[in-house]
Amino acid sequence: MSEKAENLLNNFVETLAENAPKHKSVSFFKEETSDTVSAQFNRLFGRQKPVHHILGGGKSADVLLWRNKKISASVLSGATIIWVIFEWLNYNFLTIVCLFLVLGMLAQFIWSNASGLLSRSSSKVPRVVLPKELFVNVAVSVGNEVNRALQFLQDVSCGGNLKQMVAVILGLWAAAMLGSWCNFLTVLYVGFVVLHTFPVLYEKYDDQIDNFVYQVLEQFQNHYQKLDAGILSKIPRGSFKIRKHE
Repeated sequence: MSEKAENLLNNFVETLAENAPKHKSVSFFKEETSDTVSAQFNRLFGRQKPVHHILGGGKSADVLLWRNKKISASVLSGATIIWVIFEWLNYNFLTIVCLFLVLGMLAQFIWSNASGLLSRSSSKVPRVVLPKELFVNVAVSVGNEVNRALQFLQDVSCGGNLKQMVAVILGLWAAAMLGSWCNFLTVLYVGFVVLHTFPVLYEKYDDQIDNFVYQVLEQFQNHYQKLDAGILSKIPRGSFKIRKHE
Protein backbone atom coordinates (compact mmCIF):
# COMPACT_ATOMS: atom_id res chain seq x y z
CA MET A 1 0.00 0.00 0.00
CA SER A 2 2.84 2.39 0.79
CA GLU A 3 4.48 1.78 -2.61
CA LYS A 4 1.17 2.42 -4.39
CA ALA A 5 0.63 5.63 -2.42
CA GLU A 6 4.15 6.78 -3.20
CA ASN A 7 3.67 6.04 -6.89
CA LEU A 8 0.40 7.94 -6.95
CA LEU A 9 2.04 10.91 -5.22
CA ASN A 10 4.95 10.90 -7.70
CA ASN A 11 2.55 10.73 -10.66
CA PHE A 12 0.54 13.60 -9.23
CA VAL A 13 3.65 15.76 -8.77
CA GLU A 14 4.88 14.96 -12.29
CA THR A 15 1.48 15.87 -13.73
CA LEU A 16 1.51 19.23 -11.93
CA ALA A 17 5.05 19.92 -13.14
CA GLU A 18 4.12 19.18 -16.74
CA ASN A 19 0.95 21.26 -16.71
CA ALA A 20 2.39 24.22 -14.78
CA PRO A 21 3.03 27.32 -16.94
CA LYS A 22 6.69 28.13 -17.59
CA HIS A 23 7.97 31.61 -16.68
CA LYS A 24 11.13 33.36 -17.61
CA SER A 25 11.98 34.28 -14.02
CA VAL A 26 14.62 32.29 -12.20
CA SER A 27 13.29 32.31 -8.66
CA PHE A 28 10.20 30.24 -7.88
CA PHE A 29 9.19 32.46 -4.99
CA LYS A 30 9.57 35.56 -7.12
CA GLU A 31 7.26 34.02 -9.74
CA GLU A 32 4.65 33.20 -7.14
CA THR A 33 4.84 36.67 -5.59
CA SER A 34 4.72 38.46 -8.93
CA ASP A 35 1.76 36.36 -10.08
CA THR A 36 -0.12 37.15 -6.87
CA VAL A 37 0.58 40.87 -7.06
CA SER A 38 -0.20 40.91 -10.77
CA ALA A 39 -3.52 39.23 -10.08
CA GLN A 40 -4.27 41.86 -7.44
CA PHE A 41 -3.52 44.66 -9.89
CA ASN A 42 -5.57 42.94 -12.56
CA ARG A 43 -8.50 42.99 -10.16
CA LEU A 44 -7.66 46.60 -9.32
CA PHE A 45 -7.80 47.63 -12.95
CA GLY A 46 -11.10 45.88 -13.57
CA ARG A 47 -9.95 42.66 -15.17
CA GLN A 48 -12.80 40.77 -13.52
CA LYS A 49 -15.27 42.94 -15.47
CA PRO A 50 -15.04 44.24 -19.03
CA VAL A 51 -13.77 47.76 -19.52
CA HIS A 52 -17.04 48.63 -21.25
CA HIS A 53 -18.96 47.68 -18.10
CA ILE A 54 -16.62 49.74 -15.87
CA LEU A 55 -17.19 52.84 -18.02
CA GLY A 56 -20.96 52.57 -17.57
CA GLY A 57 -21.89 50.40 -20.53
CA GLY A 58 -23.80 53.18 -22.32
CA LYS A 59 -23.25 55.36 -25.35
CA SER A 60 -20.43 57.24 -23.63
CA ALA A 61 -18.58 53.97 -23.11
CA ASP A 62 -19.06 53.14 -26.80
CA VAL A 63 -17.54 56.49 -27.73
CA LEU A 64 -14.57 56.11 -25.38
CA LEU A 65 -13.87 52.55 -26.59
CA TRP A 66 -14.24 53.50 -30.27
CA ARG A 67 -17.09 51.08 -30.96
CA ASN A 68 -18.13 53.47 -33.75
CA LYS A 69 -14.95 54.94 -35.16
CA LYS A 70 -16.69 57.73 -37.05
CA ILE A 71 -18.44 59.11 -33.96
CA SER A 72 -15.35 58.76 -31.74
CA ALA A 73 -13.12 60.38 -34.34
CA SER A 74 -15.64 63.22 -34.77
CA VAL A 75 -15.74 63.89 -31.02
CA LEU A 76 -11.94 63.91 -30.75
CA SER A 77 -11.62 66.09 -33.86
CA GLY A 78 -14.16 68.56 -32.48
CA ALA A 79 -12.26 68.85 -29.20
CA THR A 80 -9.01 69.33 -31.13
CA ILE A 81 -10.53 72.06 -33.30
CA ILE A 82 -11.83 73.90 -30.23
CA TRP A 83 -8.40 73.68 -28.57
CA VAL A 84 -6.63 74.90 -31.73
CA ILE A 85 -9.03 77.84 -32.10
CA PHE A 86 -8.57 79.05 -28.53
CA GLU A 87 -4.93 78.06 -27.95
CA TRP A 88 -3.12 78.48 -31.27
CA LEU A 89 -5.27 81.07 -33.04
CA ASN A 90 -5.69 83.06 -29.79
CA TYR A 91 -9.43 83.54 -30.18
CA ASN A 92 -11.36 84.61 -27.10
CA PHE A 93 -14.54 82.89 -25.97
CA LEU A 94 -16.57 86.10 -26.26
CA THR A 95 -15.31 86.64 -29.82
CA ILE A 96 -16.37 83.16 -30.89
CA VAL A 97 -19.81 83.51 -29.27
CA CYS A 98 -20.45 86.87 -30.94
CA LEU A 99 -19.26 85.52 -34.30
CA PHE A 100 -21.65 82.54 -34.13
CA LEU A 101 -24.50 84.81 -33.08
CA VAL A 102 -23.87 87.12 -36.03
CA LEU A 103 -23.77 84.17 -38.45
CA GLY A 104 -26.99 82.78 -36.97
CA MET A 105 -28.78 86.10 -37.28
CA LEU A 106 -27.62 86.51 -40.90
CA ALA A 107 -28.80 83.00 -41.74
CA GLN A 108 -32.24 83.65 -40.25
CA PHE A 109 -32.47 87.02 -42.01
CA ILE A 110 -31.61 85.52 -45.38
CA TRP A 111 -33.96 82.60 -44.81
CA SER A 112 -36.93 84.80 -43.91
CA ASN A 113 -36.42 87.25 -46.80
CA ALA A 114 -35.42 84.75 -49.47
CA SER A 115 -38.42 82.54 -48.77
CA GLY A 116 -40.77 85.52 -49.26
CA LEU A 117 -39.15 86.46 -52.58
CA LEU A 118 -39.07 82.95 -54.02
CA SER A 119 -42.60 82.02 -52.93
CA ARG A 120 -45.68 84.01 -52.09
CA SER A 121 -45.95 82.56 -48.59
CA SER A 122 -42.89 82.93 -46.43
CA SER A 123 -41.75 79.75 -44.69
CA LYS A 124 -41.35 79.61 -40.96
CA VAL A 125 -37.79 80.32 -39.84
CA PRO A 126 -36.48 77.67 -37.39
CA ARG A 127 -35.58 78.98 -33.96
CA VAL A 128 -33.08 77.59 -31.50
CA VAL A 129 -34.34 77.11 -27.95
CA LEU A 130 -32.15 75.37 -25.37
CA PRO A 131 -34.10 73.31 -22.81
CA LYS A 132 -33.96 74.39 -19.19
CA GLU A 133 -33.29 70.83 -18.09
CA LEU A 134 -29.93 70.94 -19.84
CA PHE A 135 -28.66 73.79 -17.66
CA VAL A 136 -30.17 72.23 -14.53
CA ASN A 137 -28.52 68.87 -15.19
CA VAL A 138 -25.14 70.46 -15.92
CA ALA A 139 -25.32 72.59 -12.77
CA VAL A 140 -26.35 69.62 -10.61
CA SER A 141 -23.59 67.41 -12.04
CA VAL A 142 -20.92 70.05 -11.51
CA GLY A 143 -22.18 70.78 -8.00
CA ASN A 144 -22.15 67.10 -7.05
CA GLU A 145 -18.57 66.64 -8.27
CA VAL A 146 -17.39 69.78 -6.45
CA ASN A 147 -19.05 68.68 -3.21
CA ARG A 148 -17.56 65.21 -3.55
CA ALA A 149 -14.07 66.65 -4.01
CA LEU A 150 -14.50 68.99 -1.04
CA GLN A 151 -15.78 66.15 1.12
CA PHE A 152 -12.78 64.00 0.20
CA LEU A 153 -10.29 66.77 1.03
CA GLN A 154 -11.98 67.48 4.36
CA ASP A 155 -12.07 63.78 5.25
CA VAL A 156 -8.34 63.55 4.54
CA SER A 157 -7.53 66.66 6.59
CA CYS A 158 -9.65 65.54 9.56
CA GLY A 159 -8.93 61.83 9.38
CA GLY A 160 -5.55 61.92 11.12
CA ASN A 161 -3.82 59.75 8.48
CA LEU A 162 -0.49 61.46 7.91
CA LYS A 163 0.52 59.31 4.94
CA GLN A 164 -2.70 60.00 3.07
CA MET A 165 -2.40 63.69 3.94
CA VAL A 166 1.12 63.88 2.48
CA ALA A 167 0.03 62.01 -0.67
CA VAL A 168 -2.89 64.41 -1.29
CA ILE A 169 -0.69 67.46 -0.70
CA LEU A 170 1.89 66.14 -3.16
CA GLY A 171 -0.86 65.53 -5.70
CA LEU A 172 -2.19 69.07 -5.32
CA TRP A 173 1.34 70.43 -5.57
CA ALA A 174 1.87 68.48 -8.82
CA ALA A 175 -1.43 69.84 -10.18
CA ALA A 176 -0.35 73.38 -9.25
CA MET A 177 2.96 72.90 -11.07
CA LEU A 178 1.12 71.57 -14.13
CA GLY A 179 -1.17 74.61 -14.03
CA SER A 180 1.84 76.93 -14.01
CA TRP A 181 3.24 75.28 -17.14
CA CYS A 182 0.04 75.43 -19.22
CA ASN A 183 -3.38 77.06 -19.00
CA PHE A 184 -6.63 75.49 -17.86
CA LEU A 185 -7.92 74.83 -21.39
CA THR A 186 -4.80 72.84 -22.28
CA VAL A 187 -5.13 70.79 -19.10
CA LEU A 188 -8.75 70.01 -19.98
CA TYR A 189 -7.78 69.08 -23.53
CA VAL A 190 -4.98 66.78 -22.40
CA GLY A 191 -7.32 65.12 -19.93
CA PHE A 192 -9.95 64.68 -22.64
CA VAL A 193 -7.43 63.12 -25.03
CA VAL A 194 -6.20 60.74 -22.32
CA LEU A 195 -9.79 59.79 -21.45
CA HIS A 196 -10.55 59.27 -25.13
CA THR A 197 -7.50 57.11 -25.89
CA PHE A 198 -6.44 55.28 -22.71
CA PRO A 199 -9.54 53.05 -22.28
CA VAL A 200 -9.30 51.59 -25.79
CA LEU A 201 -5.53 51.10 -25.44
CA TYR A 202 -6.02 49.44 -22.07
CA GLU A 203 -8.67 47.14 -23.52
CA LYS A 204 -6.18 45.93 -26.14
CA TYR A 205 -2.94 45.90 -24.09
CA ASP A 206 -4.25 45.35 -20.56
CA ASP A 207 -1.58 42.82 -19.50
CA GLN A 208 1.35 45.01 -20.56
CA ILE A 209 -0.14 48.12 -18.93
CA ASP A 210 -0.84 46.26 -15.66
CA ASN A 211 2.75 45.00 -15.49
CA PHE A 212 4.16 48.45 -16.23
CA VAL A 213 1.96 50.13 -13.61
CA TYR A 214 2.93 47.48 -11.08
CA GLN A 215 6.64 48.13 -11.65
CA VAL A 216 6.18 51.91 -11.36
CA LEU A 217 4.11 51.63 -8.18
CA GLU A 218 6.63 49.21 -6.71
CA GLN A 219 9.39 51.78 -7.21
CA PHE A 220 7.23 54.50 -5.65
CA GLN A 221 6.50 52.21 -2.72
CA ASN A 222 10.21 51.57 -2.17
CA HIS A 223 10.98 55.30 -2.22
CA TYR A 224 8.10 56.00 0.13
CA GLN A 225 9.29 53.34 2.56
CA LYS A 226 12.71 54.99 2.63
CA LEU A 227 11.08 58.39 3.21
CA ASP A 228 8.85 56.95 5.92
CA ALA A 229 11.75 55.24 7.67
CA GLY A 230 13.99 58.30 7.45
CA ILE A 231 11.63 61.24 8.09
CA LEU A 232 7.94 60.49 8.54
CA SER A 233 8.33 57.85 11.22
CA LYS A 234 10.40 60.26 13.34
CA ILE A 235 7.68 62.93 13.45
CA PRO A 236 6.05 62.90 16.91
CA ARG A 237 2.36 62.20 16.87
CA GLY A 238 0.09 63.91 19.33
CA SER A 239 -3.06 62.55 20.85
CA PHE A 240 -6.25 64.04 19.46
CA LYS A 241 -8.61 62.34 21.88
CA ILE A 242 -11.04 64.68 23.61
CA ARG A 243 -11.34 64.19 27.33
CA LYS A 244 -14.81 63.82 28.68
CA HIS A 245 -15.65 66.22 31.46
CA GLU A 246 -17.86 64.94 34.20
